[in-house]
Amino acid sequence: MKMKSFNAMLLIMVIVLLTSACGAKEYKPQEINEETDICVICNMAVKDDPYATQIITKDGQSLKFDDIGCMNDWKVQNGTETVGAEFVRDHNSGNWLKYENAYYAYDAEYVTPMAYGVIAFENQASAQAYIAEQGKGELLSSADLKDHKWEVNRDMMDMENMEMHNESMHSDDSKEEMEMGHGTEGKDS
Repeated sequence: MKMKSFNAMLLIMVIVLLTSACGAKEYKPQEINEETDICVICNMAVKDDPYATQIITKDGQSLKFDDIGCMNDWKVQNGTETVGAEFVRDHNSGNWLKYENAYYAYDAEYVTPMAYGVIAFENQASAQAYIAEQGKGELLSSADLKDHKWEVNRDMMDMENMEMHNESMHSDDSKEEMEMGHGTEGKDS
């Protein structure tokens, strides 16, 4: 009789263990490949830097973004029903963090790839230290980001575009073209 009770108890324990293991799927972020990864929203290259974010869908697909604002845009456009996990990177270490566990510093003037101004940190103290170092900004949690007014700082985008324009206009190749007479369209001969 004791043997039957022991076997029955063992069988129940095995079933409970198998059932609990099947219920929780673990999602892990994928590495960034700067040669091939492109932001799903803005089509810009995703750099392997602290601004990169990603969503892992329930079917295991990795959606990568160059800025947390782009990841938010994707969620607004597509909903979150297919999202298995969301990941951001700690600004200081570059380590992947679960979106819901991170703390965020925000200011419209913080420089981020797409000028959303939201930067992720592993803990509250790091985010507050960054805000203090910058002399501006506010501390946010992932819950706060749900109500955050996601806006691109157009002045910041214009400034970045102007810098890229100036760099290309003053590169050695551009100077050579100008000296050889190329790039003079629109001038009277």
